[in-house]
Amino acid sequence: RIWLSLAHMGGREQDFIKEAFDTNWVVPLGPNVDAFEQSLAEYLHEDRHVVALSAGTAALHLGLILLDVKPGDEVICQSFTFAASANPISYLEAKPVFVDSEKDTWNMDPVLLEEAIKDRLRKTGRLPKAIIPVHLYGMPAKMDEIMEIAGRYGIPVLEDAAEALGSELNGQRCGTFGELAALSFNGNKMITTSGGGALICRTEEEARQTKFYATQARDAAPHYQHTHIGYNYRMSNICAGIGRGQMFVLDEHVARRRAIHTLYTELLKDVPGITVLQNPDGRFDSNFWLTCILVDPSVAGKTREDIRLKLDAENIETRPLWKPMHLQPVFVDAPFYGNGTSEHLFDIGLCLPSGPTLMDEDIKRVVDTIRQDM
Repeated sequence: RIWLSLAHMGGREQDFIKEAFDTNWVVPLGPNVDAFEQSLAEYLHEDRHVVALSAGTAALHLGLILLDVKPGDEVICQSFTFAASANPISYLEAKPVFVDSEKDTWNMDPVLLEEAIKDRLRKTGRLPKAIIPVHLYGMPAKMDEIMEIAGRYGIPVLEDAAEALGSELNGQRCGTFGELAALSFNGNKMITTSGGGALICRTEEEARQTKFYATQARDAAPHYQHTHIGYNYRMSNICAGIGRGQMFVLDEHVARRRAIHTLYTELLKDVPGITVLQNPDGRFDSNFWLTCILVDPSVAGKTREDIRLKLDAENIETRPLWKPMHLQPVFVDAPFYGNGTSEHLFDIGLCLPSGPTLMDEDIKRVVDTIRQDM
């Protein structure tokens, strides 16, 4: 079977895991955690502080806490994303406000973002407390425009860069534009720690607060004392050992996924009704975590679902694009500012196998299957 996106070990991971066992550092925290955080900070090429956590969702949750989001506050979130981008808003009993995507990157539409800010201010008398744009499928959002709008209204930005490790906009790594940013190391991401994530902070104090909340918010006392609610969100030393090993192959993983995207683009360029998501212009440099296509049934003679089912029958895993959050039953009452873009993308979009272990022959097999009867 050709899988959508499998983890790939580079070989150094077991060295760091063995070191943890040999030194009995098999608990949360430890030398691997510190070293993994440092290597991530260095990779980002900016003056950032990274805190390794149990999941990308945990990073978003703690990020909102650091931004002082309270019950009843509104947080603007990209609608076209995975539920983990929005769920932490509800953890804090805050209210998500969803904004649609623009057609170039499939990410948060800056025009609709400003419309949402103005309308929420008119209707509630308050500005939203934070903005969560997402770099979907590794494609950088239009952060120049988003940051300009956010700065004009004084609203902090929490980037969801879960899928975008290694992606760049104007030569700047995704995850370094907002006040804070979240990474994910789930098994299907650019690198994995078997699970896990990280919060990228601008200041050392933000990192200190993140570590405090992530380790049950224990006060500085000889006994267990707590004046804040805390969480068990820190990454274990074992998982961080996997992450340290993965950092040695991160550049290779990014290069391979980009090469896979290039091959798909070449092989599908003359297939009627099939469009591959591309970098909109020279500012954008996606890691192409997943290569995604749009299927125009009026031209292709097939729907997205026809192609997905055909590929599945040939033992090839694919996945429809994310179902927008404003269409999810759990968020049915949330405000939404949109123009139909994400709904249309969801209807006709498909994610293709893109893992770094795939060979060119695998990609050709996927394309040959798509081409059948077209």
